[in-house]
Amino acid sequence: MARFIIITLAAFLLDRLSKMVVMKNMWQGQSIPVWPGIFHLTYIQNPGAAFGMLAGKTWFFVGITLLVLLAMLIGYRWIAKAGRLYQWALGLIAGGAIGNLVDRMSYTRVIDFLDFRVWPVFNLADTFICIGVGLILLDALKEFKKG
Repeated sequence: MARFIIITLAAFLLDRLSKMVVMKNMWQGQSIPVWPGIFHLTYIQNPGAAFGMLAGKTWFFVGITLLVLLAMLIGYRWIAKAGRLYQWALGLIAGGAIGNLVDRMSYTRVIDFLDFRVWPVFNLADTFICIGVGLILLDALKEFKKG
């Protein structure tokens, strides 16, 4: 269980720190080319979910996030017994979810800044959530191939 908690806290703190740096040093809408045409830091505030879907439905997203986190709390015994991969995956998902939850509760929007120009702007919390889901799918695929 300690691994899950440490990963959750690390993901949350990295996300929070990155957003604080962006908010302190950039103005909304500003875009700084890191690798021109490929990767920019672009500060936006997203009022919806991925790609701005369901914009303005802040309390819907807060509710869903709280339900997911509550399910993790209820399943803490399972998480404690789960393998390393699942602890990493769920820790990344929880840390990312908490990071975006704090944004929604504080600003009614999510702070996004990673801009690869071929994909909507996103943040570290989104990245952690996607990696966590990917790890779970990878493990499920391994199990499917075995059985």
